[in-house]
Amino acid sequence: MKTIIKAITLLFGLFSFTSLIAAPDWSREAKVPLGETRLDIYQYGESLPEVKVRGYKHALKWPVEVTGLLIPYEPLKYFLEDEKDNPLRRLLEKIAEKKLGYKDMDGLYEWLGLNIYPDNSIVSGVFQIPYPTRDDSIPEYRMGASLLTAPDSPNSTGLSFSCASCHSGTFMGRSIMGLTNKRPRSNEFFVMAKKYVPLIPAGFFRAATNASREEKAMFKRTKDNLRWVDSVEPQVLGLDTSLPHVALSLHKRADDEFASKKKIGRRKPHQLKTFVSDSKPMPWWNLKYKTRWLSDGSIVTGNPILTNFLWNELGRGTDLKELEKWMKNNQDRIDELTAAAFATQAPRWTDFFPESTLDVGLAKNGEQVFNQSCKKCHGRYEKRWSYPMAELETISEQVKTERVFYHEKTPVKDVGTDPNRWMATKTFASNLNKLRISKWMKTTIEPQVGYVPPPLEGIFLRYPYLHNNSIPNLCALMMRPDERPKKFVQGPSIKPEHYDQECLGYPVGDKIPKDWLKERGSTFDTTRPGLRNIGHTKAFYDEQGNSLISKSDKRALLEFLKTL
Repeated sequence: MKTIIKAITLLFGLFSFTSLIAAPDWSREAKVPLGETRLDIYQYGESLPEVKVRGYKHALKWPVEVTGLLIPYEPLKYFLEDEKDNPLRRLLEKIAEKKLGYKDMDGLYEWLGLNIYPDNSIVSGVFQIPYPTRDDSIPEYRMGASLLTAPDSPNSTGLSFSCASCHSGTFMGRSIMGLTNKRPRSNEFFVMAKKYVPLIPAGFFRAATNASREEKAMFKRTKDNLRWVDSVEPQVLGLDTSLPHVALSLHKRADDEFASKKKIGRRKPHQLKTFVSDSKPMPWWNLKYKTRWLSDGSIVTGNPILTNFLWNELGRGTDLKELEKWMKNNQDRIDELTAAAFATQAPRWTDFFPESTLDVGLAKNGEQVFNQSCKKCHGRYEKRWSYPMAELETISEQVKTERVFYHEKTPVKDVGTDPNRWMATKTFASNLNKLRISKWMKTTIEPQVGYVPPPLEGIFLRYPYLHNNSIPNLCALMMRPDERPKKFVQGPSIKPEHYDQECLGYPVGDKIPKDWLKERGSTFDTTRPGLRNIGHTKAFYDEQGNSLISKSDKRALLEFLKTL
């Protein structure tokens, strides 16, 4: 009898706890009332900070145990760091016809563009990032690298990559969760794996890396799953090819509701194998204002975190029946990661630069220019300087944004920017929508014409601009397209000379640091397909190309944008 009562009590307790968590509205009818946000998407209340920590840990360590691609970690480490003339290294360098550019694990992480974990003993606020280790010690690996065990390899560790690979960035030497990674090479890594791993016999892999039988089995499983993966390299460093990665990988599977991994007849190559649709991931701190997702707003229903899991695992050759089962059994992790992403806050200008670099009077003038030219699309920003007695406060307090009045329903606008990204969605949206897992997730993809005009919080560190990174800084954005830089270099953000404080973005022309010119793949060429720097001109120029905003007003507008 006691056992029955205990079970009933436990079930009632679970029901009561679950019922306290509000179910978000992921439908196409969802609205965010003007001036409000969905920062606490599940209404956790006082427990949100604790939930956010757990959610960030899921974002830092990929939580999907059934993931299709795992690289045996210890053999990879042995392969990279063994001082001997490793036969596997010789084979890969012969096939690739070039030397590997890294000799240890950290060199690999650096090449991949992964960011360094901050020392939480000396940082605070938005710069504190939890460590995804069992003892909460700082990891020996970088943000985005995930050490996992697979269900069929419980005694071996595999390397995978998490949300933080693309959704953590560095600005002025500080790692920031939720900032778009400006230097990722994860897509390029997938291309390399697809190209070279199938050529390595599992037995040879084991012999050349001292792998165990279980690690050999993990390698073979990854090798088998790579048969269902396809990808393309980004046109330039800083862009992401997840969209074609998903479309091309889905194209390799059977045309059924499970996207079954079985042999299919010969098909024509998918359009996205050659049609360039590179784009960049969006910053997390915008999520709380929005009701549809991706840069083109094509996800009109469903939780974007579930979509992230589905797209990532399609691109890793994962069985979708296994993935759906994992999702159903791990709702707590999904909720925590979702809550953390929506609760992410943007850093502020004064987190990096002295108050003396802000001119409050000029910024107030810029607010008027913004409200006349930009508010209709990007929302209105209620500044603390408009409150009574605000002038008695510090500059850092005066420039705070107290409320954002974005759109109740996220709009999509065609402002003449490069159309390749939104056009690419049309090539595979219907195939995604008919998957059984998509229907369970209640996710719907509807191709749009144009892109979402995003909220502008933290806009000063979100360069380069537009969905395809084609504008190096905001001065260039305010130019006519024919006057914008045709080429610029995307370097790291470590030193003051790596950032143009007047134009808010990459230095261009003679200001480009000389060492940036040496890095392969970092030069952005706007004449290439999908990388055009066109559009977004109507706020600044009439149809004849005459300026609608004076130079002084542009200067004031830039000062205002620093404060968002």
